[in-house]
Amino acid sequence: MITQKTIKQAVEIHGKGIHTGCITTMRFIPAPPDHGYAFCRVDLDGKPIVKALAGNVFDTSRGTSIRTGNAVVRTVEHVLAAVIGCDIDNILIEIDSEETPILDGSSSPFTTVLLQAGVQEQNVPRQVFQITEKVYLRDEVKDVEMWLIPDEEYRISTMIDYNSKVLTTQKALLNNVSEFNEQFSNSRTFVFLSEVEALLKLNLIQGGDIKNAIVFVDRILSPEELDHLATVFNQPKVSVLKEGVLNNIELHHANEPARHKTLDVLGDLTLVGMRFTGHIIANKPGHKTNVEFAQLIQTKIKATYGIEIA
Repeated sequence: MITQKTIKQAVEIHGKGIHTGCITTMRFIPAPPDHGYAFCRVDLDGKPIVKALAGNVFDTSRGTSIRTGNAVVRTVEHVLAAVIGCDIDNILIEIDSEETPILDGSSSPFTTVLLQAGVQEQNVPRQVFQITEKVYLRDEVKDVEMWLIPDEEYRISTMIDYNSKVLTTQKALLNNVSEFNEQFSNSRTFVFLSEVEALLKLNLIQGGDIKNAIVFVDRILSPEELDHLATVFNQPKVSVLKEGVLNNIELHHANEPARHKTLDVLGDLTLVGMRFTGHIIANKPGHKTNVEFAQLIQTKIKATYGIEIA
């Protein structure tokens, strides 16, 4: 029997939200069996709880954001990937603003503090749903396809292709969630420079800098433009490697973007709300399709087992 798990003790982490720029403290708290994953907005009256479920998602434009009533928690995917990557079933995450901290743009800082907290087994069996039929999603507008193929294990294959000379086609395979901490957790978010410029015009990425995202430069920049970016990112200067990466950032993996997309898929699919088996194959995934796929899996679990997750 595989038992459910939580953390042994509470731990905290602090940082800035990438879009809002707000300074956030998050506190991970042990939770009882069958609690699942949930956030608590301790800065709001009544300290409302927001469960990490697909039905609570309200925005997937630049990350996955959830809410219950007026209580909002933005950009939850990196945190949730770390939680399941540490094999945790039950946790309460207290947060004192509306956005999780971006930190270095990966799950690694969250993974580190969760491992410091330690993992505590609980004397209640873990329920894992066996998906016995293929689940398929196609988004023709975004040219995204996602499959869940029946499998005794839980694994994720990811493929990305942005038709870009600076970021070529990549693949990544998470063969088992136990590989996540060492092989995927430190894979950082990435963005094209053209997207950065558009986001800045929308007054977003207020907490962003070149330390928490890999920026791929998809056009030639003048010296004046490089100076402007240095000012925006609060750096003495910025430059571009011949590989097209801004400011000489060293990649942790040759296929770090594909690994980060795998991280996002893992985090977003925790919003199913239950453990399940299957081989996820994701072709050019994004948060919108990840969440829609999580909802499809919930529908399959309800049809097969008669359990509605809410």
